[in-house]
Amino acid sequence: MAVKAPAAASRPAPDKPAAGPADGAVQILAVLQRDARLVDFLMEDISAYPDEQVGAAVRDVQTQARETLSRYLRLEPVVDSVEGVYTKADGLNAAEVKFIGNVPASGRAPGGLLRHKGWKAAKVDLPQAAPGTVLAPAELEVE
Repeated sequence: MAVKAPAAASRPAPDKPAAGPADGAVQILAVLQRDARLVDFLMEDISAYPDEQVGAAVRDVQTQARETLSRYLRLEPVVDSVEGVYTKADGLNAAEVKFIGNVPASGRAPGGLLRHKGWKAAKVDLPQAAPGTVLAPAELEVE
């Protein structure tokens, strides 16, 4: 008489981890690296280069990074007003405003001089990306 081996217990596939904020941060950095070499520029020690050479590099990186941001994000100012003028805080989301200077103990004020408009992402349309933390793979040239 032949003895049957018990059927292998099927294990459910492990749940795929949900994408979190870190994934989006890595993804946008990867896109900026791919299109503008932003990470290369930021991680390089540029102190030995003359200002003219740095300026030329900055112009290229800024142009390419701006085009990339415009392609995947619609950015808008938090406060669409002229910097340096008095701006009322009424109607502004407390999470979108940072009071600086002689701030009352309550942490809120009726308004103040607009020093920076702030930025918010009104639309985000990033391409699909593989999960992980690699911004750009290393490149090995085969000769």
